[in-house]
Amino acid sequence: MKRPVMLSAILACFLALFAVSSVGHAAATTIKVGIVDSYSGPAAVFGIDMRDGFRMGINEINAKGGVLGRKFEIVTRDEKFKPDLALAMAKELVMKEKVDLLMGTISSASALAISTFAKKEKVPFFVTYSKSKKISGEKGHRYVFDMAENTTMAGNAAAAALAKKPYLKYWLAGDDMEYGHAICESTWTRLKQLNPKVQLLGQTWWKVGETDFVPYITQIMAAKPDFMIMGNSGASVIGFQKAAKATGLIDKIPIYQHTAIEFAVLSSLGLEGPENVAGTASYLFYYPKTAQNKAFVDKYQKANNRLPTMPSFYGYVTAQLLAKAYQKAGKIDTEKMIDAMEGMTLENTAVGRLEVRKCDHQLLLPTFYGMTKKVPEYKTHLVGVDIVTIPAGEGYPSCEEIMQERQKAN
Repeated sequence: MKRPVMLSAILACFLALFAVSSVGHAAATTIKVGIVDSYSGPAAVFGIDMRDGFRMGINEINAKGGVLGRKFEIVTRDEKFKPDLALAMAKELVMKEKVDLLMGTISSASALAISTFAKKEKVPFFVTYSKSKKISGEKGHRYVFDMAENTTMAGNAAAAALAKKPYLKYWLAGDDMEYGHAICESTWTRLKQLNPKVQLLGQTWWKVGETDFVPYITQIMAAKPDFMIMGNSGASVIGFQKAAKATGLIDKIPIYQHTAIEFAVLSSLGLEGPENVAGTASYLFYYPKTAQNKAFVDKYQKANNRLPTMPSFYGYVTAQLLAKAYQKAGKIDTEKMIDAMEGMTLENTAVGRLEVRKCDHQLLLPTFYGMTKKVPEYKTHLVGVDIVTIPAGEGYPSCEEIMQERQKAN
């Protein structure tokens, strides 16, 4: 009687070991991506759009069997636009969830904090909406990739367009945070280079989260500048536009805001949004009117029942680049994937050819400059018109300049 009992015990142990082995094997058959982003509060629209764009991209890849026998898996965390919470969640995703990659965020402060952690842990971090030039510039490193346009790209593009305008007396204003100052500084510095005749009359900065812009607008209108360069972020773009329209500022002093022509902003304001606001963006669902852009818009609408925004596009492109990099690497290996990603290109995207620059891991994107306007084709919101395209990389710092920035910072 003892022999059958012993055999049963051995069989039970074998089955238990097999079960544990199977669980481990199942985990090893995925590429686990941890996304830290804002999914609640005013910034949630950007985080949700990026996640859904990325999900659409990996769903296409997974439907074809994944990459090298593995499918992508997403784990998300809501950082509520708080850098300390973002860092804690990134650590939890790496240490407990054992993610292979990190993605996010909207907040530049969050992105820079996670980037430092990613460098220490040697975990690739793909920044998908933060605008700080420091991400791929002075704070850049091997394990961080910037998939979005940064303040230098946007500022250079705006300056190129403004240099051709008759405005001479300028005012800078915006959120008193790194992004606000960076977008204004980038635009103004480049504009001075292109048109030395321009003058800076003054600057106005308000605390992040400000909702009453009337006192600031009153001060600015009294100074009578020809043009305002704005450093608004997130909901502040929308709030200031509403105040500018209500006070009549927009009829007296033209303004520039990065993302003013982007659908996430335009859809929030609807037809009540002010016309003739200058803006820049690196993706527009309505421009360029190419077969590639139309195909992307149609796919995104079918998958998500809404139109795509800039973060939607960035998420989708990141999925494509990851799959291509792993495929080129020939194995699921972090270091080989990073090597493969450097200098990687995507042809025929919705905005044309894209390249991940090898020296700084910055995705080079074109920038579109235009003015908000009501047009008969769109019944619920304004769009940008008279679009000028600034090609990817035009006026952007060279690799030598970026490396010099890093040396000075270190």
